[in-house]
Amino acid sequence: MKVAVMTDSTAYIPEDMRKAYGIHMIPLSVIFGDEIYQEEIDISSEEFYQKLKEIKDLPTTSQPAIGLITEKLEKLSKDYDAVVSVHLSSGISGTYQAVVSAGDMVEGIQVYAFDSEISCMAQGFYAIEAAEMAKEDKSAEEIMDRLNEMKKTMHGYFMVDDLTNLHRGGRLNGAQALVGSLLQVKPVLNFVDKVIVPFEKIRTRKKAINRIIGMLEEHAKEGKVAKVAFIHANDEQAATELRDEFTEKYPNTEAVIGYFGPVIGTHLGEGAIGVCWYFK
Repeated sequence: MKVAVMTDSTAYIPEDMRKAYGIHMIPLSVIFGDEIYQEEIDISSEEFYQKLKEIKDLPTTSQPAIGLITEKLEKLSKDYDAVVSVHLSSGISGTYQAVVSAGDMVEGIQVYAFDSEISCMAQGFYAIEAAEMAKEDKSAEEIMDRLNEMKKTMHGYFMVDDLTNLHRGGRLNGAQALVGSLLQVKPVLNFVDKVIVPFEKIRTRKKAINRIIGMLEEHAKEGKVAKVAFIHANDEQAATELRDEFTEKYPNTEAVIGYFGPVIGTHLGEGAIGVCWYFK
């Protein structure tokens, strides 16, 4: 069985890396007024954050049209028997369910949809692992088993400078957003049961980031961490500094820089920082 690997744009795997691993991608979109941009195709992260500064109203986001997904699957069916498709959490987007539905509509290829229950480079880690296994001619079932095993130890935490975007986009409970703004906290957030919830309310940005790094280092000290990603919303310098400080202490742990692109950036806002990792 020849297995393809697909993900959506919110994994934010750079194009050159996607090509190197042979990972196929379907884009979500960000919408400014009447203008629709497919992220990673029509608009870069840098262009998005610049545009965000120039407008009053927040953009909106949308999942891929089912027709776009079926078209992609039909193309893959010419060369592959199956596709493992890794997607952002079904608790914040309908993309995963759209792929499941599209898989039922397309003949000639078996679709194995995987709900990462998270997003960004954590989602990317799953897609990269799947692609490495596909290159080793592992079956789709073996790949899915491995991804489910990874899920047991996947950790991801992030902080935002302002809860407004998350609240307005419907990705955070209203009462939680109100409490956060009243206290002027920098909450540490994470995914629980596929949705974004506050993990801990912390007063300052520095303390929030230090809390996340502290949790990472607890596992790194024990030699558990396989890979870690430091993720930023248009603040690469901050992510790079965190990465460099970490690798100085733990040089044998693979650490990469990730980013919050347009769709996720719409909800988190500029300046957000996240860290994700999983165990060996």
